Amino acid sequence: MGETGSPDFPYYRTNLAHVHDLGFGFHADACAPGILTLLDQVREQDGLVVELGCGSGGLTRHLVERGHRVIATDASPAMLDLARRHAPDVEDVRLLVLPDDPIPRADAIVSVGHVLSYLPDEEAIRRALAAACAALRPGGVLAIDICDLKWGEFRRDTPLNAWVNDEWVLVTRFSVPAPNRFVRELTTFLRGDDGSWRRDDERHENVLIDTSCVPARLREYGVDAAVGSSFGVYDLPVGLATVIGHRSSHDTVPGPVSADSAPALR
Repeated sequence: MGETGSPDFPYYRTNLAHVHDLGFGFHADACAPGILTLLDQVREQDGLVVELGCGSGGLTRHLVERGHRVIATDASPAMLDLARRHAPDVEDVRLLVLPDDPIPRADAIVSVGHVLSYLPDEEAIRRALAAACAALRPGGVLAIDICDLKWGEFRRDTPLNAWVNDEWVLVTRFSVPAPNRFVRELTTFLRGDDGSWRRDDERHENVLIDTSCVPARLREYGVDAAVGSSFGVYDLPVGLATVIGHRSSHDTVPGPVSADSAPALR
């Protein structure tokens, strides 16, 4: 029988969290060297890093091993359980659901795996970006990835994909119902200790944005940022953009930016 999970956490329930951990940790591993370089000064000053959407703890582990103080957050309880296992020395692992849950004050905010693209609409992405910028201390670093409109354009005709091995199976169907929407329908099978297989089905909808508009909006939130296509030497998949920014060391940290007062992305 499929695991329905909580309606509050529609993404990365137990089955898919484990499949992602076992077979798809390479993106976090590839992003880590470039992000660690960006955060060298934060580490030297014993600053605090907040990770949004830590998943199973792939990037978290790299950050902790480099000597960073890290608060790892995610909206998926199943992912948080895995992160605690993979990064036991992390300062804290906590449930945080964007865009409404408060983000702790931090000297760096990082995120990989297009976490903000999982929010329900562009308004929610705008609010999450505003909240992340507001949480940055003076001199703080922002380093995230996010899906551009090109993500859907490039994958419009992607065929069904299936990954099969002895412990898990993942079948993924893709669709682009609108220029700013990318949908994956994922069916997972996970082998239990008794040899039986457990099935679950998830539908992931990603919101795609014109990322060229992001730097101007972040300046409104007090962060100077640039959009790129790589963390260090690692070139991200087509349509996945990096947003790397800094708050001036002379800035005062603003209070939380409300949904009504924060400028729109477009």
